[in-house]
Amino acid sequence: MSAQAEVGCSQSLAFGLDYGVNPTREPGPGSLYTRWGRTTCPTNSSLVYDGVAGGQWYDHTGGGSNLLCLPNDPIWANYTTKVEEGGHIYGSEYQLQDYDTNTIFSFANAKSLHDHNVPCAVCLTRQPAVVMTLPARTQCYAGWTAEYSGYLMANYYGHKGRHEYECVDYAPEADPAGYRNEDGAVLYFVQAACGSLP
Repeated sequence: MSAQAEVGCSQSLAFGLDYGVNPTREPGPGSLYTRWGRTTCPTNSSLVYDGVAGGQWYDHTGGGSNLLCLPNDPIWANYTTKVEEGGHIYGSEYQLQDYDTNTIFSFANAKSLHDHNVPCAVCLTRQPAVVMTLPARTQCYAGWTAEYSGYLMANYYGHKGRHEYECVDYAPEADPAGYRNEDGAVLYFVQAACGSLP
């Protein structure tokens, strides 16, 4: 088994459609996507905000099933410091103890990633575009532009908690404030299982 590569692709939208009163209408804003593992956006996109990944505890049976890019500068509404019986959100960590000497990730931006918090960036394409995540490929199909590429990551298959597969940048950063081994919403490499996959 090997870790599964993935690429985020975008395709500019054509504006040759009949808009009625104003056929020369200017294109609208671009599309949003999250670049997991980095705090910056590629040159095709603008940074909306950067932050850290957060989600449900890896072994909880309830709660959310997606990761969120939580901004570094939250503005709180009304809240209480009392522990409530409700949904919880935790920071996310890379779980790469079996990959310390493996060269799957580029370590250009961090010497070690294991147990570090996962940074993220919310990006806006500079042109109106459709954005998709393309699993199991390192290149986009013809007519599409690569926004970034990386590896599929998700919870460990034996954990109760689940979240979506996410493409984590092939050269991820480590959050300098985030090495504490606190677990939370943990990310492992996804491996293809032999059998029903081609």
